[in-house]
Amino acid sequence: MGLGLLRSFHLYLFAALLIGLWLTNPFEERQPPVSTPVVNLPFDRHQPVQLNLSSAPEVRFNEYDLTLLAEFSIDARVLGREDYSLGREAELSPWDFALGWGEMAQPEVAKQFEIRQSGRWYYWRADTLPIPRRQIETSSANMHLIPASQQVRDRLEQIKEHDQLRLRGFLVEARGDDGWRWRSSLSRNDTGNGACELILVTEVL
Repeated sequence: MGLGLLRSFHLYLFAALLIGLWLTNPFEERQPPVSTPVVNLPFDRHQPVQLNLSSAPEVRFNEYDLTLLAEFSIDARVLGREDYSLGREAELSPWDFALGWGEMAQPEVAKQFEIRQSGRWYYWRADTLPIPRRQIETSSANMHLIPASQQVRDRLEQIKEHDQLRLRGFLVEARGDDGWRWRSSLSRNDTGNGACELILVTEVL
């Protein structure tokens, strides 16, 4: 092989190596796990399980302090999912999952609703209500999910509408270094502004 051809071959080989590295991206930054206590709450298909914390410990997540308000577990049907990349909230929670439990997790009930999510809100409509309105309000919610580790993030990325989802974690209040706040609801009985759950998810099953 001539010197010119050899140089060309080396250039092509180097270019192919760079393209391979770009495609596989071994230097991609992975999310470091957030150190939290272990949540061992059981799962209940009828309703989420919650244990309020009197000590309210804090953990650091990126540029935010998260106060752990309650341990939380839920076994629910995914009624809808909306991904977010813009806005302050997206720095913490890249998705909202509209979740239904109890009667709202039953396929024959859930299929009668049209679900829409926008602006961190969850909306539903049905031509005829299959269950009482108050039962709908207390058996479904829009939940903002914060992944506590890269493993949790990867798992949540795979979840689709209509999937059955089981997760554990903490209801939290987030505070930015500039004083910005975002706080979880601590009740399944509220509606409207402030009624959504903000969950630091530590485990997805």
